[in-house]
Amino acid sequence: MSFRVLPAGEAHWRPSNQLRVENTDLAKQLRSSTLAARMWRLAPGQASTRHRHEKQTELYVVLEGTGRIRVEGELLTLDRLSSILVEPQAVRQVFNDTDADVLWLVVGTPPELANTLEMTPEQLAWGYPDGPLALPPELA
Repeated sequence: MSFRVLPAGEAHWRPSNQLRVENTDLAKQLRSSTLAARMWRLAPGQASTRHRHEKQTELYVVLEGTGRIRVEGELLTLDRLSSILVEPQAVRQVFNDTDADVLWLVVGTPPELANTLEMTPEQLAWGYPDGPLALPPELA
């Protein structure tokens, strides 16, 4: 089959392992082996993990709300439908210090192990330099 469809009503959403942010793994549900793709819904006061990748480049797109992201110490604010491309080894973290939900689409390639429950201590230490529960100063 040359395509697969995931209707919105059938997408499986769940809280992330570390910071409990609602997300849906689109790539897994669509059985993609060549890219990673998730939507993340950050409620006010939530953040994703502060992390980096060894080889995966990520495209972040704000689908709803106002996106806030820190990349390599630089704080950026992105309006709805704005995007940012982050190179693999740059440390990044999206967070929500607004009063409304923010919906992000994050697509990366090549896919890398992203399940913190399956990582070795060495992988965790490198990928999450401040630990997988670190919050940005705006939310600490």
